Amino acid sequence: MLLINTGYYMALILGIETSCDETGIALYDSQKGIMAHALYSQIALHNQYGGVVPELASRDHVKKIIPLINQCALDANIKLKDIDAIAYTTGPGLNGALLIGASVANGLAFSLNKPVIPIHHLEGHLLSPFLCEDKPSMPFIALLVSGGHSQLIAVKQVGEYTILGDTLDDAAGEAFDKTAKMLNLPYPGGKYIALLAQNGIEEFKLPRPMLHSNDLQFSFSGLKTAVATLIHKLGGVETLTQQTKCNIAKSIEESITDVLVKKSVAALKTTGIYQLVVSGGVSANLQLRHKLGQIPEIKVYYPPLDLCTDNGAMIALAGSMRYHLAKFDYNFSVTPRYPLELIV
Repeated sequence: MLLINTGYYMALILGIETSCDETGIALYDSQKGIMAHALYSQIALHNQYGGVVPELASRDHVKKIIPLINQCALDANIKLKDIDAIAYTTGPGLNGALLIGASVANGLAFSLNKPVIPIHHLEGHLLSPFLCEDKPSMPFIALLVSGGHSQLIAVKQVGEYTILGDTLDDAAGEAFDKTAKMLNLPYPGGKYIALLAQNGIEEFKLPRPMLHSNDLQFSFSGLKTAVATLIHKLGGVETLTQQTKCNIAKSIEESITDVLVKKSVAALKTTGIYQLVVSGGVSANLQLRHKLGQIPEIKVYYPPLDLCTDNGAMIALAGSMRYHLAKFDYNFSVTPRYPLELIV
């Protein structure tokens, strides 16, 4: 294994993200920022099944990944031989989907005689606010909220992460998706719950799971059960008026965001760090942003709205920040289960 250890560096990184149902490609220059990025979402493919079908996700990545790489190179007006390294998501995620990205990244790097940088998917999300002009400084507390994760993480520096709180069952994004399905809304459900909530009132006081647990853990499975019970009591989803659906959506959104805000503030007070990074797909929720914005003593940072979900730009950025670990060691294995604490 040959490590590249250059100290301070400037690098052009190709980022590849295929952990689940989005094929994300980006070119990131450590001096100029994002040179180009392209994202293909498989939402339409999986919507008919109400969730991601892993085998279909893998096959779609195969179709899209090379055209998207070529598109980014064209948009950035570069040749692939001009890149300095290729960063790719090695985990966590769907095994087959990860293997597509890893295989293309390592094969392409080998053909170009360029090093590779395996990246933890969640680290990409943690660092994604550095893609904005208004960047956080370290240390900070991160609220990572997505379909599979609800975590509070203390970030000391790149590679030094301490999980302060985690979900015990359903994540926040998963709760949005499952309750949306109960209302016969499309997948993924968070966006559609938020749209309905804009025209609703909090008519129904839903539980705030673990709001008063005196720790930083999350649990949203009870909320899902409460929504199912409510819809049943109201006569079933087919009998609901559009306004009632809006009111249920508003009540769901208020419940989830209240928990996320209170736990985040508790983490900040516990650590004495008053910079909060909010990332992952749920970070796009405007009500969550509004509530956090009402707390004057904290400074909150987000990724760009179009880069809240999985994308290649965050992987390329993380690769740029880890360029000193780039290596000519082509490895086609991936880690579908990859605890954040194992990052070095």
